[in-house]
Amino acid sequence: MALPEGYWMDAKGALIPVSAIKPEHQEEDALVRELVAEAEELSARLAAFKARALGDVQAFRDLVAERYGAKRGGQKGNITLSRFDGSAQILVAVAENITFGAELEAAKSLIDGCIHRWSEGANANLRVLIDQAFQVDKQGKISTHRVLGLRRLNIDDADWTRAMDAISDAVRVTGTKTYVRAYKRGRNEDDRIPISLDIASV
Repeated sequence: MALPEGYWMDAKGALIPVSAIKPEHQEEDALVRELVAEAEELSARLAAFKARALGDVQAFRDLVAERYGAKRGGQKGNITLSRFDGSAQILVAVAENITFGAELEAAKSLIDGCIHRWSEGANANLRVLIDQAFQVDKQGKISTHRVLGLRRLNIDDADWTRAMDAISDAVRVTGTKTYVRAYKRGRNEDDRIPISLDIASV
């Protein structure tokens, strides 16, 4: 939408004469425009870098597979490529997005039954630990690593075992996200320092 000359539109959509806008607000507008334009340019460059890095790494994997006569696979992650002297690395990793199905309710019910049996005359803190695992976060989602962490507990109880089976059956992989990370060697040979591609951590 083209604005009439000498007017700006405010956040509510009203046309305001530029002459009525305070100089500091005009300067603020100009600063934000400039920084946002630069941020968009950097974001586009980061997106282009990620696409190029993933493409180049996959091409390298295909080349290696071809040299060994292996079948060409699809897009995969979890690979680390290093400089010959070990001074820098590129890591490609695939993280799965996990949600839980209705089986999780059955697991919680079985676990509650276990706690009721185990906690007779025992410390009430036992229930708190389990309740924390099934707590929702600020986005209303159950913490996957806390729930899945319960499966690492070695508890010899038939109901507990059924509950852990229910948790396993409840897991749904709803998608994946691929990450590209770059590292350089620190002062010590074993130190691996991430090269930040996140403006918030620079």
